[in-house]
Amino acid sequence: MQRPLLYLDVDGPLNPYAAKPERRPAGYSTHRMKPEGWVAQHPYTPRAYVKPLRVWLNVDHGHELLRLSDLYDLVWATTWGTEANTFISPVLGLPQLPVVDWPTMLGTGPEGTFWKTRYLVAHADGRPFAWVDDEIDHFDRLFVAKHHDGPALLHRVDPRRGLRDADFTTLEAFARALPSST
Repeated sequence: MQRPLLYLDVDGPLNPYAAKPERRPAGYSTHRMKPEGWVAQHPYTPRAYVKPLRVWLNVDHGHELLRLSDLYDLVWATTWGTEANTFISPVLGLPQLPVVDWPTMLGTGPEGTFWKTRYLVAHADGRPFAWVDDEIDHFDRLFVAKHHDGPALLHRVDPRRGLRDADFTTLEAFARALPSST
């Protein structure tokens, strides 16, 4: 069996954007970033006047993800696209990671799923995977069970809290429970 993939979303799991603005979660630091994807959301504002995006990141997550990279191949599965390597990886101390390219980032997917789900199933191509995101629900789990031939863990993270120690424990346990590659 091939090494499992760990699909990483940024906003929600790594950046608890839904936490109260005045209540940054413990362990997080504030970063002001101006990725092109953010600037593009303000088409009538000159780039110099676009207010930077507030991003909360916890450097301990980088250490935990590096530890998990002994078990998984880490992959960005985020609307940040390649900009996750430019803005997020350096703060967390991560290397450049592969990125899932999204044909579209709008609407609902088939069978009531989140729009990312079908693309991750296609990207995994039967390979075992874990996916951390704040948009996962039971429709996504049903779709993956029906359309993905390998083991999969769809792990929803509360976007008000971000990844916690228990989440990393769950991800590690999933990878360790998989049959060894030959």
